[in-house]
Formats: sequence, C-alpha cells, structure tokens
Amino acid sequence: MSTQKTPQTLLEMIALYSDPKVCHDAMVRFRWPDGVECPHCGSTTVWFTEKRLRWQCKDCGKQFTVKVGTIFEDSALPLGKWLPAVWLIANCKNGISSCELARSIGVTQKTAWFMLHRIRTAMAEGTFEKMDGTVEADETFIGGLEKNKHNDKKLRQGRGSVGKTIVMGVLQRSDTESEVSRVLANIIPNVSGNTLRAEITKAVEKFTRVYTDAWKGYNGLSTEYLHQFIDHTIAYAIGQVHTNGLENFWSLLKRALKGTYVSVEPFHLKRYIDEQVFRFNNRGETDAERFVEVLESVDGKRLTYDELTESYKEYYDAIFP
Repeated sequence: MSTQKTPQTLLEMIALYSDPKVCHDAMVRFRWPDGVECPHCGSTTVWFTEKRLRWQCKDCGKQFTVKVGTIFEDSALPLGKWLPAVWLIANCKNGISSCELARSIGVTQKTAWFMLHRIRTAMAEGTFEKMDGTVEADETFIGGLEKNKHNDKKLRQGRGSVGKTIVMGVLQRSDTESEVSRVLANIIPNVSGNTLRAEITKAVEKFTRVYTDAWKGYNGLSTEYLHQFIDHTIAYAIGQVHTNGLENFWSLLKRALKGTYVSVEPFHLKRYIDEQVFRFNNRGETDAERFVEVLESVDGKRLTYDELTESYKEYYDAIFP
C-alpha cells in the first residue's frame, strides 16, 4: 500500500488522486489504519488480488472491495470523483449545491445530489460525551412562508411557525482560546416543556450552567441545572447570559439552506443539519483534517437511493392523508 502524504489543498488533492491506484491505496489507509478487515465478518485473515483491487476473506469466503460497506458501495463512479466531492462539501463554508458539484466533477445533477446525501450521512456525528461547563440551548424554525408555497402544499392552519420544521440546538462553550465551541442540533416535534427538557437532559450533564431565552418551555430546568435566561425583548446579552453562540450557528445554517441549497424538503433536513454541525464543530481543523475526518467515517453508513427517497411519500401521506 502506498504511503503518500495526505494532500493539504484542493489542487494537491486533485493532482494526487487522479491516479486510481493512489485513490484506492489512500482509501484503504483511511478506512483500515490498523489493517484490512472483512466488512462481512470482521476477519483480518484476507488475501488481496492486486490486478482486481479486491480481497477475499479466508473465514467467510466472501470477496469485497474498499467500497463495500461504505457510502461508496454500489457506485459506478471512481474514487477519483468521490474524493473531490468529499473535500468540497467538508470545506465549503456554506456547502455546495448539487448543480455546482455536477459541473465541477462531470456528473449529472441527480448523481451529484445522491452523492452529497451519502457524504452527509458520513458527516453525521455518532455517540458523544454529554456537554458540561457552560451550555446554551435554543430552538429555531426552518421553512418557507405558507403564502409562498404551492396551493397543494399549503397547510392553511394559521400563521407564524405553521408548516415549519423546529430544530433545537445545544452548544457547549469553549473553555480555552485553543478550543472551539461545539454544537448538537436535532429536529424536534414541538417546543413544549417536556420536549425541550428531554433534549437538554439527553445532551447535558446535570448541574451544568445552562443559558436559554425566556421561552416558558425552559421553566423547570433549575431543579437539575444552573439555569439562567435572557429576555430578548429587553436585551440580547447580560454579561455571560446569552445564546449568541447558537444564534451564530443558526445564521450559518440558514445561510447555507437559503443561499446554497435554496429549497430543502423537511424529510431531508436532518442530513443538511448534520453537514453544518460537522463543519461548525471541526472549524478549528485544517481542510485536510476535515477531509480525512469524513473519509474515516464512511464505514457502515451505506445509503441506498430507495432509502433516501422513501421518506418522501411517508411525509406527505402523514400531512395530506
């Protein structure tokens, strides 16, 4: 296997990974840093066919390539197209649209759209340690105005947040200048006290200092947390009591959704949120480090086109039975 260095710029990456064999060797290094394992049974007793770039497991007898069991599985596209796509979405501050990616790497818009969703699946953060120190909690509403929607998609149930998706975020402030704050964001069904407190309990250690706005749904946090709130009708910050860190994240998220992606269906929104969370939490790293971070997370996150699109019918069946 090649021992080439990881490229530090987009230009270096494209030049280096123009060779299919170099791409293959790099992907092996990122996916199996401790040695190749069979994705079917986990065995390390495998042999490699150089000509076909394929392994065969001596225990289960199955053959596999470096793509099997990853977001690249069953894709006819070479890794030479996948790796630039990973670099671009991991490092473009406001994301990259499927149209732009299609022009950049020479694929159709539909193919680029599917590629981006698969990469977003790899960018999703898995398990994490509960937050502590100083934490901010806030929620936002994402979606277009009802009056701007097509008639067949209007809910006609009122004004304001009707028809919008609610996203709740929890942000742990950094303790030192060398660290960066990190955020966790999830879609929630409503902004009731039970829902908000459950999300905070799931993500934040007890007796942590928690700052929120004055929404009544946060009432009751004081029994388990050092809770203080800021009333935005009076001020946006009083000393350290504010939610400006999360407001910054919401600004970045909405700028990407409205400016780059323009229109995002609610049943795909979680992957777009995960994309922005990844870039926000890893903003202290270099482009190359974010690139490697994604490639080291592709294993076990296969996403088929049917899985990607099946939620479309379920969503609209639920709203328009």
